[in-house]
Amino acid sequence: MNKIDKLLEELCPEGVEYKPLGKIGIFTRGSGLQKKDFTEAGVGCIHYGQIYTYYGTSANETKSFVHPNLAKKLIKVNPGDIIIACTSENIEDVCKAVAWLGTTEIVTGGHACVFSHKENPKYISYFFQTENFFQQKKRYARGVKVIDVKAIDLAKIEIPIPPIEVQNEIVRILDKFASLAAELQAELQAELQARQKQYEYYRNKLLTFTKNGGVRKA
Repeated sequence: MNKIDKLLEELCPEGVEYKPLGKIGIFTRGSGLQKKDFTEAGVGCIHYGQIYTYYGTSANETKSFVHPNLAKKLIKVNPGDIIIACTSENIEDVCKAVAWLGTTEIVTGGHACVFSHKENPKYISYFFQTENFFQQKKRYARGVKVIDVKAIDLAKIEIPIPPIEVQNEIVRILDKFASLAAELQAELQAELQARQKQYEYYRNKLLTFTKNGGVRKA
């Protein structure tokens, strides 16, 4: 029996309860914040588009900032909150989430929701990557060219809520796998680049001949 099984047997022998997200936290829809609002320094911010292109499961620092005066008008994100991109061009990406693990309050804006809760932030963020979540969100996705999921519908999605000790162990295991995958990807990328350079060398070498029938240089 592994550690998770032992914890489940000890802490919730009757099984893990599923709860609507709206029962374990609060969703707040953002507004405002465009890329032209970014500044070199100021209050940290996460734009919904960056959730698709830059951030992973969690973040402890922001790529962008906004002026403090603008930050006062934007939705606040506290440490532990989840930021969800509620608008996308396709059903696969919509509702991609990032857990904010920084130590300071940041902000976000339009096309994003902030989910405030008391669970393990990365546990929630990992759940948003599961097939279970995907199948549920499809029921509430609206639109054709632009897909949107409303906060009121996100609140209806059910999530398994084991004791926090179990959540922590699940996150520890998934973090370990994610770290290993990142290492392997870096190694494969380095190998690919080496093979590409080797290919280019031999391509140029094998297709280079001396003129007038001379012997090709070794």
